[in-house]
Amino acid sequence: MTKHITDCTILNNGVTMPWLGFGTYKAKGKEVQQAVETALEVGYRSIDTASIYGNEVEVGQAIASSGVARSELFVTTKLWNEDQGFDSTLRAFEASQKALGLNVIDLYLIHWPGRDQYKETWRAFERLYSEGSIRAIGVSNFQVHHLQDIIDEGGTVPAVNQVELHPDLIQQELQDFCGAQGIQLEAWSPIMKGKLNQESTLKALAQKYGKTPAQIILRWDIQNQIVTIPKSVTPERIRENADIFDFELSPDELKQIDALDSDKRTGPHPDQLFWD
Repeated sequence: MTKHITDCTILNNGVTMPWLGFGTYKAKGKEVQQAVETALEVGYRSIDTASIYGNEVEVGQAIASSGVARSELFVTTKLWNEDQGFDSTLRAFEASQKALGLNVIDLYLIHWPGRDQYKETWRAFERLYSEGSIRAIGVSNFQVHHLQDIIDEGGTVPAVNQVELHPDLIQQELQDFCGAQGIQLEAWSPIMKGKLNQESTLKALAQKYGKTPAQIILRWDIQNQIVTIPKSVTPERIRENADIFDFELSPDELKQIDALDSDKRTGPHPDQLFWD
């Protein structure tokens, strides 16, 4: 049983990554800086950002002022679609390093697969990894066929695949593939922007355990060996999302939540989203 906010999974290259992280999507300026500061005070040690979020500078400032040792932190950022390609990836990574104020990024992800550049982009990721600028490399929003393309090249197997995943979209085929290949699955939008708060199964479980539906979902993630990164800028909610380590769902309860799957997305399908 995962019992603490700093408990970690071990990635396929031996690097440890906390099961619970803090997301920063659409949070900017002073708001995101204060949110990250609060998260670090609460005990989060994994912070997730991306170049397209426009908040890497503020995230870096919050990390620098936190007083938390760099060795205790796990920082993820992502390459945006327009920067895909070998040389452009290297330039974009340098920009993220500078914005965050970090020489080494713990996890760097290709944000979306796009149309046809992700294999070339992946070679740049492998170079940065071999140079020691990144502790682990991975992808985001990749489907099975995208992952298979990379694996078939015979290079580095991605350490992480960050995808939309919640009780309405459990992506079982993708879960099974990533498990078989040693790729750690990570959930973005794990609580579906609060849209599942009135779901009867989740409400019943929340009442049983004295938790909220969101806390039930986050616990479901972790017990299914899925890294999860809820996002909030509200101090009370930031603390609440971290309060999931004092109870455990039963196998039957996990199955009840699995049964809610309706293949419903809040974001676009990766196969229908391309950039030239």
